[in-house]
Amino acid sequence: MSFLPTLLLALVLALGSDASQAQQPQLNLPRVKLLAGMHQIDAQVASTPEQRATGLMWRRDMPMHEGMLFVFDQPSVQCFWMMNTPSPLTAAFIADDGTIVNLANMKPLSTQSHCSTRPVRFVLEMNQGWFEKKGLRAGARLTGEPFSR
Repeated sequence: MSFLPTLLLALVLALGSDASQAQQPQLNLPRVKLLAGMHQIDAQVASTPEQRATGLMWRRDMPMHEGMLFVFDQPSVQCFWMMNTPSPLTAAFIADDGTIVNLANMKPLSTQSHCSTRPVRFVLEMNQGWFEKKGLRAGARLTGEPFSR
């Protein structure tokens, strides 16, 4: 049975290469421009289950005006965590009309869950402190194509 070690080695190598590919940040998702008052946001759009599951994992940094907009098919209580995400982020849970329902500051590499306080279809992740620096809190309204449907 000398083929067994070879088979095991091939399996380990295959799994290792898949894991290393999976640990790459998503940088080429579609983008959308959003406005928060006079502040423009360049947001990557994560709209498939795979894109949402990866989110901003493995991103070491992100320009201050950029973020990621997670789009779900139906309103639901959305919960996020920061596994494999090394940068501190703030999640804005957003209603269909663009109104921020609640904000959650999230610690890097944490599995602590942060949830919307009511069902939403949108979650916007930005660098931690961005919303605070812009004076944006629950009740503020974002505008842009996703919120005009």
